[in-house]
Amino acid sequence: MRVFLCAALICAGPALAARTFSGEEAAALRCANMLAYTAVTMARADMIGNDEKEVMLGITVLILERHVSGTRAEKKAAMAVMRDRRDIDQTLDDYRDNAAKCLVQFPIN
Repeated sequence: MRVFLCAALICAGPALAARTFSGEEAAALRCANMLAYTAVTMARADMIGNDEKEVMLGITVLILERHVSGTRAEKKAAMAVMRDRRDIDQTLDDYRDNAAKCLVQFPIN
């Protein structure tokens, strides 16, 4: 039985990575990634405090919960793919240009 469970979990890994999001869900993932990546980067550079970082990360979680379907693992994998596609400069530019729009497009209230 244990061998079967381990094999099932190993086989599930590639299936999770293969999930593709599109449309509004892909846009929500991009917004969530942008907010999370920016929050962590700004906090590491002492540009914002831990409280501000936690608020931004909380907004990220709410966007993912309310606007993206799938499991937590699928969303996490998609966020990693999104993060790896963009460098920090692209992400910060995206933040400057689109953060306010993201909060309107993907409300958390």
